[in-house]
Amino acid sequence: MNQSISTLKQEVQEVLITNILPYWMNRMVDEENGGFYGRITGMEQRMPEAEKGAILNARILWTYSAAYRLLKKEEYLAMATRAKEYIIHHFYDKEFGGIYWSLDCKGAPLDTKKQIYALGFAIYGLSEYNRATGDKEALDYAVRLFESIEAYSFDTVKNGYCEALTREWDEMEDMRLSEKDANERKTMNTHLHILEPYTNLYRVWKDERLKRQLYNLILIFTDKILNRETGHLQLFFDDDWNSKYRIVSYGHDIEASWLIHEAALELGDKDLLAKVEPIVKQIAIAASEGFTPEGGMIYEKNPDTHRVDADRHWWVQAETVVGI
Repeated sequence: MNQSISTLKQEVQEVLITNILPYWMNRMVDEENGGFYGRITGMEQRMPEAEKGAILNARILWTYSAAYRLLKKEEYLAMATRAKEYIIHHFYDKEFGGIYWSLDCKGAPLDTKKQIYALGFAIYGLSEYNRATGDKEALDYAVRLFESIEAYSFDTVKNGYCEALTREWDEMEDMRLSEKDANERKTMNTHLHILEPYTNLYRVWKDERLKRQLYNLILIFTDKILNRETGHLQLFFDDDWNSKYRIVSYGHDIEASWLIHEAALELGDKDLLAKVEPIVKQIAIAASEGFTPEGGMIYEKNPDTHRVDADRHWWVQAETVVGI
């Protein structure tokens, strides 16, 4: 068993350093307009006029920061630094704070809404850059984004975080992350991607308020988002944490199981861990309903209509690798 795990680890690392990381370095750096191209087709055709999204750039920042932290290759640091500088100088809203959702191909603001999901990913990337390099500027901007989320998105009365706001932090009618989502004020997905960056930020910034809010996020998952009868996560909620949606998202279930556990471990609270560990096992077992005989994970199902989406979405398979 140890030999097979060692072999698998070696194979994964080889794919990472010979394929995945070089792919973005060789194909997606935008030398003309800065940053990275916003899109490439399945036929390897770059789309230089495509908009540039905050999520893509934040994920590039996290990926190459983590790669540099672990593998110490200077070319990874160069990519991470490029992403960090582009996020700070182009995606960060210097007037109102927060992160723009997207830019045009030349780096000017395009969609200026403040999708809290995007702020979370920016914190994740910036805190990882600080973790890898000790860079104070990256940490300063990560903390600024934390402060913005807490000031404008956190519901001090009914708990939790709203989905999206305008550039000026006002209410907006359509808060959806994508057309597929329900237009509700609070969602599991955004809370999951606040939990993840808050955990990483706490690794490098031991702030007491951040600690309290991270603890609170864990309890939101265990006490509000989780359906304790089924072990699955509920996806969409109104302000009062009522949910009328029963769709099961297997990728989010398995993802949450390890992210909640990771957050509790980082806080180091024994009582919290004692509460969380049986729950995350329950979530992982519930997620296993989506496993396929050949080793994949299906996307989702609707228990009310019995509709099953058995497509193998890439991110679901990736989260399953980590979760199991």
